[in-house]
Amino acid sequence: MSSETLTAGDAGRPRRGMLWGGYALSGLAVAFFLMDAAMKLMQLPVVASTGEALGWAADTALPLGVTLLVCTVLYVVPQTAVLGAVLLTGYLGGAVATHVRVASPLFSHVLFGVYLGVMVWGGLWLRDARLRAIFPLR
Repeated sequence: MSSETLTAGDAGRPRRGMLWGGYALSGLAVAFFLMDAAMKLMQLPVVASTGEALGWAADTALPLGVTLLVCTVLYVVPQTAVLGAVLLTGYLGGAVATHVRVASPLFSHVLFGVYLGVMVWGGLWLRDARLRAIFPLR
């Protein structure tokens, strides 16, 4: 597709408020992901105990932390942001499924991954004209 097709109409250059809103939403999600990945990479006792309560072995924290960090870095780099968002969506889907399996509270635990996913995609949609051209609000 040519850039003329992608930037036609409202899908073009975002207004300043949209751009900053997109960066704010994305930044909040990225801050959470980086904190979560760091806690997993440091193999903190709270991570192991929480993971075990959810049915995960303690030795799964490190690979999950590396996976989350790689997905987050892909999301932060503009050229790979959509790939990062897709991978983060899959990661968050696993978190939602885990909480459903152990019957966690719906709004505070089960849907927390959904809230983060909305922040990831909403932030990207607000700051990326190509994504708004594919998924316009009507």
